[in-house]
Amino acid sequence: MVATAATASLFPVSSPQPNGAKTSGKHGGVPDNLDVRGIKTKSVNSGSNGMQVKANAQAPTEVNGSRVRLMNGIKNDDNLTSHAPRTFINQLPDWSMLLAAITTIFLAAEKQWMMLEWKTKRPDMLADLDPFGLGRIVQDGLVFRQNFSIRSYEIGADRTASIETLMNHFQETALNHVKTAGLLGDGFGSTPEMCKKNLFWVVTKMQVMVDRYPTWGDVVQVDTWVAPSGKNGMRRDWLLRDWKTGEILTRASSNWVMMNKETRKLSKIPDEVRGEIEHYFVDAPPVVEDDNVKLPKLEEAKADYVRTGLTPRWSDLDVNQHVNNVKYIGWILESAPKEVVEKYELASMTLEYRRECRKDSELKSLTSVLGNGNGIGDSGSGHVDCQHVLQFQGGGGGEIVKGRTGWRPRYENQIKGIDVFSGGKA
Repeated sequence: MVATAATASLFPVSSPQPNGAKTSGKHGGVPDNLDVRGIKTKSVNSGSNGMQVKANAQAPTEVNGSRVRLMNGIKNDDNLTSHAPRTFINQLPDWSMLLAAITTIFLAAEKQWMMLEWKTKRPDMLADLDPFGLGRIVQDGLVFRQNFSIRSYEIGADRTASIETLMNHFQETALNHVKTAGLLGDGFGSTPEMCKKNLFWVVTKMQVMVDRYPTWGDVVQVDTWVAPSGKNGMRRDWLLRDWKTGEILTRASSNWVMMNKETRKLSKIPDEVRGEIEHYFVDAPPVVEDDNVKLPKLEEAKADYVRTGLTPRWSDLDVNQHVNNVKYIGWILESAPKEVVEKYELASMTLEYRRECRKDSELKSLTSVLGNGNGIGDSGSGHVDCQHVLQFQGGGGGEIVKGRTGWRPRYENQIKGIDVFSGGKA
């Protein structure tokens, strides 16, 4: 009985006609003198049994409960006029639609997975994930962390990021730190109390140590924090790491003081401002120890290389209407000898900022190569030390920035000494 019921549910059969029912002349309720298109046809006798056969037609066949009539080689489905009985098979859902939806979901997930380049990482690396590079405050609210992807326009001829690129990332994280902490007033990095007193921060000294430069497509992670520096100063440090490996690539420390926007003179830190920022001070030594070496004065007559006619463009100014401190680095390197720039890479840099430069200034850059037996350089190891001064071209030639740079060989088997450089003035 069970097998019979299951078979009947899948392959329904027509129930027998009761005795006495009329069956002649009809097949499934269709008159035998009318084809499926409603056209009358002639009927002929096919024998003594009186069975009538329609001309040019075949008896209908039944497939899966659906009556199909073949007419002149054309398949005509009786379902056009009568529905097939409901069975287990034809009540199943359309699995192809469900399969297509599942496939679409998996393809979208796979694409997102590949775009984010998810890889197996340590738990501490997962905690540092910042895929959109927006930055956030970490370590009990004292450190600001932000990721940067090195773009194609941020690399130089050696396929690595320039020192200006790294310095711009440092500056960006410093401003975002102030903004995220809720201390950004109307000024450029100034707190609300500083804005009330027309004060803003200016950098007085910057020390940078570069162990390795990132390349195009690398993602770097920058950590920055602040600490007190003397009675009226603030120190800001940076650590730049390779985001994937955690390797420290660059370290930097800087000292900052306040300047009055109207008088352009240095100012003490007011108590109201100190109350705003002292909660964010970190009790830690600088990541680059201050060597406290006083940079000697470099005069044009003693400089090996001189570049004149440097003038700031409008795009070189920041919102405080003076030249951005990162721009000074490019001007200093303008007078660096070609042999050093092409065969060596910048490994360390110390800059002392003396005066601000504004829109209508005209500057000159001086460079002197050190290490020729005077005990300052280290020609035996192949490293090169240079001394730099950026000063006003007219009006007494006051110093704007003076600094010192250390260079290491860019490639293996390069020239190990610096005595090949000959002095000259451009």
